[in-house]
Amino acid sequence: MTAKNIYFVLLTLLGAGAVFGGGILIISPSGRLMGMPLSMLDHSPFHNFLIPGVILFLVLGLFPIALTFALVKRPDCKFAGRFNFFDDMYWAWTYSIYAAFVLIIWIQAEMSYLQSVHWSHTLYMLWAIAIIFVALLPGVRNQYKK
Repeated sequence: MTAKNIYFVLLTLLGAGAVFGGGILIISPSGRLMGMPLSMLDHSPFHNFLIPGVILFLVLGLFPIALTFALVKRPDCKFAGRFNFFDDMYWAWTYSIYAAFVLIIWIQAEMSYLQSVHWSHTLYMLWAIAIIFVALLPGVRNQYKK
């Protein structure tokens, strides 16, 4: 498996997992379907899991999946290009780095609100690092240079 394929798998699986988890939280904001009591949110600004579910579904779910499609099809998007801090790189490559940082921020906020650390937090931190690492590999980076 090439580094580019690993890159696609990392983004797609992140997206699929977040669409699934976020979707369940949207369907069941009480957390019941996921076996998560509302008391988990005692130290958060949320009264139920609806808003976290929507954020998870859209930002860490649909966004990485859309990026995978963009990395394959390479559509031009002038709007996205405005926020591309790496002028020499294709915008979706840059946004995959952004998605990894969003994942890190999400996990940090989650640990802070839950006031605990679960093994899945470590897994997703490593997942974010893997996305960044693979994106920065010369073989992947060279494929997305402008």
